[in-house]
Amino acid sequence: MNKMLIVEDDVLSRNLLRMIFKSDFEIDFCESGDDYYEKYSGTKFDIIIMDISLKGVKNGLELTKEIKEGKFYNDTPILCLSAHALAKTRHSALESGVDIFLTKPVQNSVLKEAVESLVKSKLERDQLKIL
Repeated sequence: MNKMLIVEDDVLSRNLLRMIFKSDFEIDFCESGDDYYEKYSGTKFDIIIMDISLKGVKNGLELTKEIKEGKFYNDTPILCLSAHALAKTRHSALESGVDIFLTKPVQNSVLKEAVESLVKSKLERDQLKIL
């Protein structure tokens, strides 16, 4: 089963994401950059869903940039799911390394389709590396 990390500090959002993806992914959660480094920085995930506003010192975009600059996760797709809908925020998210930026609220079907697309493209890239 594919592994998903959800970096989200809102309990209701985490529970909703768990309901949407529990049949397709083994899911882990963290609430902040500190929580991520403490628990998951050495765990391989097939996809990460990242919120922008997080508890702690770092926001989701800063954490994304650090993750993407590291060798361990640089090929892991990151979907940013945020309530921040400004074009400037979208641009900053993409600059930080986010693969797809979606704003809340988002239809479950759109979210699932985006996640499936990112996981599929990662799998295809991984297979090319083997050849």
